[in-house]
Amino acid sequence: MSRQQHQQNLERLDSLNMFGIKLGLEQTAELFRRCGAPLEQHYLHIAGTNGKGSCGAMLDAALRGAGYRTGFYSSPHLVDVCERFRINGAPVAETEFDAAFAEVDRAAREMHEVGRPVTYFEFTTALAALIFARAGVDFVIWETGMGGRCDATSVVVPEVTLITNIALDHQAYLGDSIAAIAGEKAGIIRPGVPVFTGFLVPEAKAVIAAHAGNSGADWHDPDPEEPTEVIYDRDAAGLFQQFRHRGRTIRLRLTGAMQRENFRTVYPVLVWLADQYGFPLDAALDGLADAVWPARCQEVTPRLIVDGGHNPHGAAALQAALAEAYPGEKFTIVFGGFRDKDVRPGLRLLAPLARSFVLTGVRGDRPVWSGDELAAMLTEAAPGMPYIDEPDPAAALAAALEQPGRVLVAGSLYLAGEILRLTAPAGQMD
Repeated sequence: MSRQQHQQNLERLDSLNMFGIKLGLEQTAELFRRCGAPLEQHYLHIAGTNGKGSCGAMLDAALRGAGYRTGFYSSPHLVDVCERFRINGAPVAETEFDAAFAEVDRAAREMHEVGRPVTYFEFTTALAALIFARAGVDFVIWETGMGGRCDATSVVVPEVTLITNIALDHQAYLGDSIAAIAGEKAGIIRPGVPVFTGFLVPEAKAVIAAHAGNSGADWHDPDPEEPTEVIYDRDAAGLFQQFRHRGRTIRLRLTGAMQRENFRTVYPVLVWLADQYGFPLDAALDGLADAVWPARCQEVTPRLIVDGGHNPHGAAALQAALAEAYPGEKFTIVFGGFRDKDVRPGLRLLAPLARSFVLTGVRGDRPVWSGDELAAMLTEAAPGMPYIDEPDPAAALAAALEQPGRVLVAGSLYLAGEILRLTAPAGQMD
């Protein structure tokens, strides 16, 4: 297909946003049936408030290290929609995207004609399953969009389920308490399918335990052993952390203590899979060195770090990662966010690491915090902190890079995506 056809496909996909978010599985199941997307293909189903992408990236890299061909479905994308559909670690080729798109679009139009319009996420979920089936992958890392119980991804029959953690987020859809949100995330648990969890607060753990027990699903905690001998170093590919765990040396390009917690969440999954499929665990653990996840304390260049954390848990993880990976350093911080996110905790946590702030806008279809509003919150969090107001993200980045030292972009996943787009293809800014 032509580039023009690909662009038309993207416009068609974007037009589906008008139908909003619909929680439920009947629509997705019907779409899968009509386009021929498989409900069964070694799905590793991941839910959680934070850490889904990082844990998914670790599983993806580890399984590739063990010699398997992988598919990885995630959302949202940062620069290009093809990022949502990774095959062996790389975004799906436009030609493969377009070929599968034609089949899903045919089915979606049929459903629209009988009064059952398909949403953006229902469409991309069926598209992912079809793309990976056609690519002949061995395992599919399958990330929920939101929640779990009624999330479109829950239509499949998983091999494993993984719940990374539970925190307050998307309360309008998932509930206003940890227990309510945990109940929604626990909806991915299936009878007889092993469930693995990350580090859960007691309120969430009780809910997950009840769901696992009622489903007859074997429940596995994260690995209790803490990594030791943590060091940071650089090679030709950039910064990495290295540590010892159960007699092995592990290398990760994902920085910070939170990523070591994510590793301890993923480790029991890999042990279980290695036992089930007979692959060498050491090869999988060596593969972790290739795990990358954009906008998670990502060092785009030695001077530019981009992070997309957009809730207090994510901001705390970023603060800890920066203090560990860049001890004693101060940053010029480019910061912006949408009004439906409380950015105050992020400002408070990051201010001690800041030399100054560049307050900016975020491109998107939701209201954003203005420069004046951000300035008032920053002054409250860190009186006297220098800042400038530059609404345009490109100009804000340029202004920050004129300052000495490293630059950090933070506050919104959409801002992170905009900066990564500006610095593509290889982040050649210095």
